[in-house]
Amino acid sequence: MILYQAEREQVAYFMRRLYRQFLTTTSGGNISCRTADGNIVITASQTDKCEQSMETVGVVTPDGTSLTPELKLSIEAGLHLAIYAARPDVTAIVHAHPVTATFFCTTDIPINMHLTAEAYAVAGDIVRIPYALMGTPELARLTAEKMQNYDCGLMENHGVITVGKSLLSAFDKMELLECAAKQTLMAQTIPARSLSPEQLLELDDFKNQAKK
Repeated sequence: MILYQAEREQVAYFMRRLYRQFLTTTSGGNISCRTADGNIVITASQTDKCEQSMETVGVVTPDGTSLTPELKLSIEAGLHLAIYAARPDVTAIVHAHPVTATFFCTTDIPINMHLTAEAYAVAGDIVRIPYALMGTPELARLTAEKMQNYDCGLMENHGVITVGKSLLSAFDKMELLECAAKQTLMAQTIPARSLSPEQLLELDDFKNQAKK
């Protein structure tokens, strides 16, 4: 029996989809999910993101032990493990470099998640994560700390990260974040109407009801 075959196939599928949607580059980004017994299935390093398959997705334990030693784990494996440790409610993580949203990682201008009800209801607000060198324990610590109460993060001068209760949920938030980034840029030249505080409260109630 192949170790975590279904989960590895799903992670590979969403990484191919991420690439096809122009949300990351050939060498950039990583995706993971938590298995029912607590291990982590995660894309491997130095693999073509367009050609992902079950064989290019690794497995790691919560303490960082690789169960697929034939693969080089993603440089950000520690980051994923730190988030899972801090967020028991999270079962999937998507880290990518969508062009528009990543552009906002290089500015102090926030992405406006209040332009559409869908973006706010599904993805929520965004937290900004201070810069730290990719693949380092410092970046893992900062990201896990800042995302305690957020599902979407902008990593300064780096990229974007989203989390969810499923791979589809985390992927959906990544798409919506990129859409909101494009809309925010458009609003710089064409006046746009944000949701009112009352409408945002209404959406908060809507989200809370959906969780029940």
